[in-house]
Amino acid sequence: MPQSGTQTTTQAAMGHVGVDPGHATNRGTALTPTGNDKLAAFAAGCFWGVEDAFRHVPGVVATAAGYSGGHLANPTYEDVSSHTTGHAETVLVEFDPTKVSYDKLLVAFFAIHDPTQGNRQGPDFGDNYRSVVFTFDDTQKATAEAAKQKEQGILSRPVTTSIEPMHAFYKAEDYHQQYSERTGDHSCPIRARLETL
Repeated sequence: MPQSGTQTTTQAAMGHVGVDPGHATNRGTALTPTGNDKLAAFAAGCFWGVEDAFRHVPGVVATAAGYSGGHLANPTYEDVSSHTTGHAETVLVEFDPTKVSYDKLLVAFFAIHDPTQGNRQGPDFGDNYRSVVFTFDDTQKATAEAAKQKEQGILSRPVTTSIEPMHAFYKAEDYHQQYSERTGDHSCPIRARLETL
């Protein structure tokens, strides 16, 4: 599977998911999707498992692991893990809206983690593992709020997921990118397989 460069929507439809969503960098530069693709961003615990999950959603064109929601420019994994920067481990998703809706991505987001756990996910503790939907526009915000309300309606504990406007996205270090796919290590498990979403 290609490990560099932007993949086209056609390649994604054939099962090749790219690694350059929005032409993201580790410097937090502006994000620009390819063609008519759209961007979404989710934090749901350890980004290795979250990224792996979204790479199995039909219609996802590209993904990257990174950091968003904090106050430090150009954070490293060590910075974020210190719990002093405010960043969440975040997965940036580029998707083809003719093949998968933003609503479906939100279904996937809530399916793969426990949104009631606050600043943790499974064995991982800290604000960097919190549940967040980062939105790129008012339509995404309204859709995310409706999805959160729906999820709350079926769960007995309060949903702690926050919905925030997208902040700068800093692409994580290379060794974090597509970690589960490259290594076969699924030490950050997810709660659902998404191939048939």
